[in-house]
Amino acid sequence: MTINKKLLATIGLLGAVVFMAMVPAVKKPAEEKFKNLKVLPKDITGEEMHKVMDEWEHALGARCSFCHVRNEDTQKMDFAADGKPEKDMAREMYKMTQDINKKYFQAEKDSTGVIMESSVNCYSCHRGVSHPEVVRASDLPQQPSPAPAPGQPGWAPGASPAPGTPPPPPVEKKQ
Repeated sequence: MTINKKLLATIGLLGAVVFMAMVPAVKKPAEEKFKNLKVLPKDITGEEMHKVMDEWEHALGARCSFCHVRNEDTQKMDFAADGKPEKDMAREMYKMTQDINKKYFQAEKDSTGVIMESSVNCYSCHRGVSHPEVVRASDLPQQPSPAPAPGQPGWAPGASPAPGTPPPPPVEKKQ
């Protein structure tokens, strides 16, 4: 008894289709939806959110608990809660840097609505400190202006050279 190869292939494919229909579909876990987003895009992905929070954490030299409260019932961070004033301040500062970058540096938003890398960010002022010291430039010690180097505008013969400037080469006398 010979088996028709076409019939065998058809039965095999039909069996595979029936088998695949019976196996429950493996669903990709739904992307986490974040709650209480007021300045970040509502559809931000988990990866993008982690990147933003990591950047802020490093810029302020702080941990999550600096802005976020802990739920004592679950013993976990409650990232959606507005229990700390630092969280609202972070929102205001973020809006401020976005406004500065848009107005003065023509920064544009990426596909998620977040301002792309630009000239001003949290680290511009914080430098790894959660509460940066406010220093008036007029309160800083004044350093003397360096004298212009030979050959530079403002240089005059006999003027002392700028610190760290090599002395000019000796002038050869003609005989």
